Amino acid sequence: MTTRQMQILSALGSGLVGAAVLTAVHQIARALTPNAPRMDVLGRRAITKTLKHVGITPPRGDTLQRVALAGDLVSNSLYFALAGLGAGRYARHAPGRGLALGLLAGLGAVVLPPKMHLGRWPSRASTATKAMTVAWYTAGGLAAGTALRGVRQSAWV
Repeated sequence: MTTRQMQILSALGSGLVGAAVLTAVHQIARALTPNAPRMDVLGRRAITKTLKHVGITPPRGDTLQRVALAGDLVSNSLYFALAGLGAGRYARHAPGRGLALGLLAGLGAVVLPPKMHLGRWPSRASTATKAMTVAWYTAGGLAAGTALRGVRQSAWV
């Protein structure tokens, strides 16, 4: 495998780490805190709206929830993988890039859903909900960048 291929794989892997951290925090908080952001609700709404728009009957119930979680993991993994693109010998900067990406994603998760007609409540229920949304996406981005730095500083990449 070439060095470039290894860099891409490590970026994708670190993106998955960030997405897993973000998803785990969301799911744990959802069970513990009534004001927790419900990004899964936004995911379900987006899937339902998109599928209906193209004439496909969307899944319901637990199936829709699983599809939304899978979609979150895939899209967040790809997004957080951006922390590692072009890093090469500059892997030490990956946590900062991840942090910036996470902060932008968190702010977007608070601001964009109403503009996309996905509703307000899931990420904007209260000031605490907004703060948790931004903090958790930031933590996911930081986890991705830190994972990438660790992999890139290892002997095999």
